[in-house]
Formats: sequence, C-alpha cells, structure tokens
Amino acid sequence: MKIYTEVLGNIRKSDEWRQRLADTEIDEIFLDQWTAQKSRFLGKGLSGKEYPVALARHTQIADGDVIEFDEAAGKAVVLRLELNPVLVVNLEGIADKDHDTIIRISLELGHAIGNQHWPAVVKGTKVYVPLTVDKKVMMSVLETHHIPGITFEFEKGCDVIPYLAPHETRRLFGGAGHESHSHEHDHGHIVHYHEHDDSGCHAHMHDHEDCHTSDSIH
Repeated sequence: MKIYTEVLGNIRKSDEWRQRLADTEIDEIFLDQWTAQKSRFLGKGLSGKEYPVALARHTQIADGDVIEFDEAAGKAVVLRLELNPVLVVNLEGIADKDHDTIIRISLELGHAIGNQHWPAVVKGTKVYVPLTVDKKVMMSVLETHHIPGITFEFEKGCDVIPYLAPHETRRLFGGAGHESHSHEHDHGHIVHYHEHDDSGCHAHMHDHEDCHTSDSIH
C-alpha cells in the first residue's frame, strides 16, 4: 500500500493548483480537529479508499492540501479540515492607552474568559478562544462584561491556523467541543473540484460514517 509522505500543493492557496485540478476527479479526505494536528494517520476518502499518510514531523496540515495528483489518470486526493470557528478578541483598540488602563482591561478580559474555563491563545493584540459552547453563549458572555476598547468576532478555524504555532493549534482545536452542524448531508463519493464559499472552511456533501480517520497507520 502506498504511503503518502508529502504535500504537493494546496487548492485553496494556489491559483495554479486550482486550475490544474479544475477538471480532475478528486477524492477528499475529511479530517476532524484532532486528526488534523497529526502528521501520521490513516485517512479514508469519500470514495471509501484508505490513504496511509506519514508526513514530516511538525508538518502543519492546511485545508485543501493535495497529497496525490495523477495528471494522466485525471485523479487527485485532497485533505479537508473540519475545524470549529474561533472567537477572536482584538485588543488593538487599547494598545495606545496608558499602562494602568491596559492592565485593567486585560485583567477584566482574563477574568471573563477564565471564569468560563475557556482555553485561550494570545498572539500580539489578539486572543484566540476555541468554540466550546454555543456561539451565542460565548458572545453573550463578552457582551455582558462590557469591556471597553475590545472587539470580538468568530473567524473560520482554517483561516486562523496560519497565525499559530503547532502547539497553539492543538490548544485551540485538539480538545475543543464540536459545534452542531445545521447543514444537510448526503452520501458522498468521489467529487470534482468546487468553490468554497460558505461560512466554514469548505462547502461539501458527505456522510459522516463514510468519512473517518483512525489514530495510526496499520
């Protein structure tokens, strides 16, 4: 059985790869949040075929990574990430305040997040908080505290990953709860390339039972 050891390109980041795969039959492997942090796993495509993946250590998988492309056969294999959204709190609005104000507001925010036992990652003037409960509940918590000078909104998980180190990614996605899905699912098989324009990382039709991964390569 062939083992897939490298990422050839990415159809979300590269116009060239989008064009190359425009008329290609694509087998998509959907990875949950935990599996997406690994470099070794056994993925199962929507076709039902299994793909042993063994990438270099510390490889950061991205939504749309191409691990197989057979131009002659017109076939490719693409990794898809199913990541929860992330609450991003922006503190840029208080960056020019006096030290006492910055400390006070930062402590108020820390209290609001810590009191809910939410994990968080701080990068520059932004605080990333994984989705652990309903979005409306998380937004309500911050709105209730009325912390001046901050803004907050949910962003796509796959759009946040490029700004994070691997250990920070694991903190946000490795143990986060799963948001309930509100879209319809159908039994998926091999699909052709399509645009990704929904509120998540991708638009797709698949059956959860047909799309799974295991922890190790056998």
